[in-house]
Amino acid sequence: MVCVVALVSLCLISIAVGARPIGLGEIWQGIVQPGGSEIDAIIRDYRIPRTLLGLLVGVGLGLAGALMQALTRNPLADPGLLGITSGASFGIVFAIAVAGVTAVHGYIWFAFAGALLASTVVSLLGGLGNAGATPVKLAIAGIAMTFLLGSFTSAMVLSDAQTLNRYRFWSAGSLAGQPLEIITQLLPFLVAGTLLALASGPALNSLALGEDVAVSLGHRPRLVRLRGMLAITLLTGAAVALAGPIVFVGLVVPHIARILVGPDQRWLLPTAMLIAPILLLAADVLGRVVARPAEIQIGIIVVFLGVPFFIYLVRRHRLTEL
Repeated sequence: MVCVVALVSLCLISIAVGARPIGLGEIWQGIVQPGGSEIDAIIRDYRIPRTLLGLLVGVGLGLAGALMQALTRNPLADPGLLGITSGASFGIVFAIAVAGVTAVHGYIWFAFAGALLASTVVSLLGGLGNAGATPVKLAIAGIAMTFLLGSFTSAMVLSDAQTLNRYRFWSAGSLAGQPLEIITQLLPFLVAGTLLALASGPALNSLALGEDVAVSLGHRPRLVRLRGMLAITLLTGAAVALAGPIVFVGLVVPHIARILVGPDQRWLLPTAMLIAPILLLAADVLGRVVARPAEIQIGIIVVFLGVPFFIYLVRRHRLTEL
């Protein structure tokens, strides 16, 4: 309930705070009874889509990070571990540099395709051998894919000035400038990934006790991992396509949720789904305020806030073992 109240409050603050402050009464009137004024246009065309984007991206990154740490049993895992973030970045750069697609509604599909391609290759590589897709093999395959796609992305970026300029802005991470139509296009993927992630909670609890225990309880470890990786791909691919490769959220949020509600995935996943958008919206509001009337990209603010807080968590709390 505390997370819900904090999230609702931050949504209102996100709509109210900006280069032009807006009162709560004006927000209510702009949503319920818009009169076509400039403030109504700011609320409906810019502030509300930006707030919705922060909510959706936060949900995607928070759930993806919690799933990654549960599947790999690695407390330092985040969505980038399987190469999904690098795959999305590669897809966008390929769209701009090779395919000539410069519109946002065009290259977001390349980002999503790149994330799907990377996760598929990592799954195939990690599944080689008699033991199947073990957490260690998946992590190693993901790291190798990240470096490979990173080298391809750097080669394309450095060879074209226009691609470099667009990639430089996108890679910093931002919630600004995305129309509502783009959000609605990727909403089904986020919804599907969220449902898959939440449905995986009981199976992940069994898998944490060992594969033999999970099998004896009626779960199929390979199917559980496949479903989890599909959810991570959908969530991360859509989030990165919408807002860029915002790092650190998928790493720190599951640890905060684990301290609050414990290691039970049935509680941890929904809690992470609430905490992540709180962190993103708070960082976005702070980025608008500290350099007003200019803005600081949310990816910069998240790292600036997240690193000291994560160090505090490590020093003050014993992080729950996975």
